[in-house]
Amino acid sequence: MNSDAFIDIAFNSANVVAFTTTIHHPEGIAKSGDFGAFNLGLHVGDDANIVNHNRATLLSKLPAQSQIQWLNQVHGIELAQISTPSTNPITADGQLTSTKGAALAIMTADCLPVLLAAKSGDEIAALHCGWRPLAAGLIEKTIEQMKTSASDIQAWLGPCISKQHFEVGQDVLDAFKQQDLNYSSFFQPKSKAGKYLADLQGIARYKLQQLGVKDVTQLARCTYTEEDTFYSYRRQPNTGRMASVICLK
Repeated sequence: MNSDAFIDIAFNSANVVAFTTTIHHPEGIAKSGDFGAFNLGLHVGDDANIVNHNRATLLSKLPAQSQIQWLNQVHGIELAQISTPSTNPITADGQLTSTKGAALAIMTADCLPVLLAAKSGDEIAALHCGWRPLAAGLIEKTIEQMKTSASDIQAWLGPCISKQHFEVGQDVLDAFKQQDLNYSSFFQPKSKAGKYLADLQGIARYKLQQLGVKDVTQLARCTYTEEDTFYSYRRQPNTGRMASVICLK
């Protein structure tokens, strides 16, 4: 296996397996073109046979008898409760399970993947946190619906577009300020009127800590600048998708 293909994520419980992918294929397959070598998104225009092979390769990294639940992500706050994973994608931007062998996958190419796990190792969640789900309350909804108390949850924030490159408009800042004026500290004004640089990881960390989740780690890497490692929609709109996956074994 190509060690550059996966970035392992450490959670407190030995029952939790988690990792995020890169553009590199674990079998060392090189592929030129817009979709790199290890695209996992079926919705971006890539060859479906190649993507399905990539998904099968991804599954082989998980514990035996696992099944991946994929989502049709729409930048909303729908949270799917997974008892038995389906081979069909579910329209949602978050998913939650206590089922062993259920692997929750989030696809990204600049948005922030957030993985949550009970420190007891019996409950996990995976969230697709672009600015819209963040502002609309996807994290809050998930913490509320988890059986685990916030103080017993560990959170991981994955690679996303960094603050230095994520330009947004006044509407985005206003969407957060309406909830809490402290969000202003995660927006750096640009010289251009009404434009700001937004810190997705900072916003998510603040939200989690305000909700009582104190154990938060992050992979502070930028999908936009690290073109040899990650897909980035803002860098190249016609591109593939990484997956951040968490599973109970």
